[in-house]
Amino acid sequence: MAKSEVQSFPRTLSLDKDGFIPLYHQIQHALIARIHAGELSVGDCLPSEYELARSYQVSRITARQALNHLKSSGYAISQKGRGTYVAQPKLEKNIMHLRGFTEDMKRRGIIPTSRLLEQSVLQAPASLAQELRVGTLSPVLRIRRLRIGNGTPMALEESHVPLKHYPGLERISFAENSLYAVLRDEYGVRAAWADEVLEASPATREESELLSIPKGAIMLSISRVIMTTAEIPIEVACSRYCGDLYRASIRVPTTTIE
Repeated sequence: MAKSEVQSFPRTLSLDKDGFIPLYHQIQHALIARIHAGELSVGDCLPSEYELARSYQVSRITARQALNHLKSSGYAISQKGRGTYVAQPKLEKNIMHLRGFTEDMKRRGIIPTSRLLEQSVLQAPASLAQELRVGTLSPVLRIRRLRIGNGTPMALEESHVPLKHYPGLERISFAENSLYAVLRDEYGVRAAWADEVLEASPATREESELLSIPKGAIMLSISRVIMTTAEIPIEVACSRYCGDLYRASIRVPTTTIE
């Protein structure tokens, strides 16, 4: 079967209409089971509301609920005027672990590459200097990179590192080198913790062009300050992830539940 071809369904599929599980949830679960079984692949076109309603003998409202919940759970995506398709599963971004893009991709079996957009030295304005705990106008290395996994643009990262603590860092090209690996191997830096702020915000025109996504598409934005064990800031950075590729996750210890 060719990609994106609408999947055929038997004319009538049975549901437990007397049970406690909502009908739309049963339909959603049946579609997810087909995805996990490999009967539906990424890029395949899913049945329309009308086709689902006819096959399962339910209302179109129920069929619409099933498709909407399939999309909200990350299994499907709609293309205006074309239909609903099986989506690429979202990557979990566990914000409880400090891990660079390169290491994270390698752990997932994805080949990481980067496109260096900017590497320059600037004089830190007051707000940035305060976050980095250096004097105003102190030299700071700024690195902007487009992060790519298996050839797909996935994120934009902007990092600011105080050169006061890492002299000569500006002479290293970060088109290919990992910033955290260089700081660890060349400067003996060990990250201890980070303060992070998560936000959802629309993509700018530049981001939409670089990431090949619609302007205004939702981005997962993570701003962070990474610290050493000696309470010295290593980096102030912001990572902007494609919202259709990533979702954030966190494990909450039971001691925080009252």
